[in-house]
Amino acid sequence: MKKQDDGFTLIEMMIVLLIISILLLVAIPNMVQNSNVAQSKGCEATVDLVQAQVGSYKVETGDYPSSLSVLVDNDYVDSVTCPDGNSLSLDANGKVSANE
Repeated sequence: MKKQDDGFTLIEMMIVLLIISILLLVAIPNMVQNSNVAQSKGCEATVDLVQAQVGSYKVETGDYPSSLSVLVDNDYVDSVTCPDGNSLSLDANGKVSANE
């Protein structure tokens, strides 16, 4: 008679779990680091967008807005916060920057 192997042995299952664990230990720190980079780039893009809208406002009205809420009120932008939650500020020369 021939013995049938219908399943995995305990050793085979433990080896597979070990390999999966090692892959997760390598992958998770890279994903966290990439998430931080993506949020930083998202904030830079938001600052650039709002800066362009400040320029549009100046072209249309001849003056810089007194605050970023003026841009929101006049439908130039929807929000003046970065994707990571940092708020934006506007100086007297029309320069937009992210507050950390």
